[in-house]
Amino acid sequence: MKTLKECRILVTPTSYGRYNPELRTILDAAVAEVIYNTTGKPLSSEQVNKMLPEIDGYIAGLDQIDRAALASADKLKIIARYGVGIDGVDLIAAKEKGIIVTNTPGANSGAVAEIALTRMIMLSRKIPQATQELRKGSWPRVNGISLEGKTVGILGLGAIGKQLALRLAGFNCHIIAYDPYADSEFAKEHDILLVDQENLITSSDFVSLHLPLLDSTRGLVDDSFFQKMKDGACLINTSRGEIIDEKALISALRSEKLGGAGLDAFDKEPPDAANPLLSMPNVVCTPHLGAHADSATNTMGKMAMEECLAVLDGKKPRYQVN
Repeated sequence: MKTLKECRILVTPTSYGRYNPELRTILDAAVAEVIYNTTGKPLSSEQVNKMLPEIDGYIAGLDQIDRAALASADKLKIIARYGVGIDGVDLIAAKEKGIIVTNTPGANSGAVAEIALTRMIMLSRKIPQATQELRKGSWPRVNGISLEGKTVGILGLGAIGKQLALRLAGFNCHIIAYDPYADSEFAKEHDILLVDQENLITSSDFVSLHLPLLDSTRGLVDDSFFQKMKDGACLINTSRGEIIDEKALISALRSEKLGGAGLDAFDKEPPDAANPLLSMPNVVCTPHLGAHADSATNTMGKMAMEECLAVLDGKKPRYQVN
């Protein structure tokens, strides 16, 4: 068995160590070699496949880690996901090859919650439209709404959903939530009303999605979902783009059934430049940057590194998911 100092590690998240260079220093000193992703973006299956031979540990960003990518993994012992989502990893293929998969639960919860809250405020006060008109030389009188007294529905009361609820507490709004495994004690303590999914969709002025990408959630937000929402309500998505049927979303925005949408994730990433969502004035969109804050990247980097080094050193990881 190799010693830790003989191991080679692949690191693909481009923000790894950005705010804390010591993470790279520690990792570089712990093993024989660290190979970093220099493309500036997540890797395709083909790119991963070409880089995995002779690699013992893999700190993985939002790469496509499917069966084809793992076919060349001749020495890989661990995929340490830099983040919580594991939908991009073929867990079955990894298990078949004896590869442990871990993630970093809770590391980016606060940062993503801040992004969700920011979008609510921007949409409620119509900041995108006002900014656009101002840059054209106009001085518009824009009538927005306040979060105070409104109903915010949190669909998925996990780590991020809870952090969003905590941040909303000071806005004097009504918070409702649906989660099949809801923490009822947390909800009671923070005055969150637990409702069923149907009630949340029909009652909320803002619906914020905090769901994992599963077979049951893929395409969940479709025409039927939008028709049930209140006229003029806003949709926030900081989870996974595939949860939303984008054609249905575009239709709901164009018909003004929806008042606006705040998107940090798309069905296809990066989206095509011609995607109508990128040019709609009532859409706030960003390139999946919810977790890209100093506190989140530092914590994700530290947790992923510790999991990777532990497994390569023959120890048990804390957050194994397969």
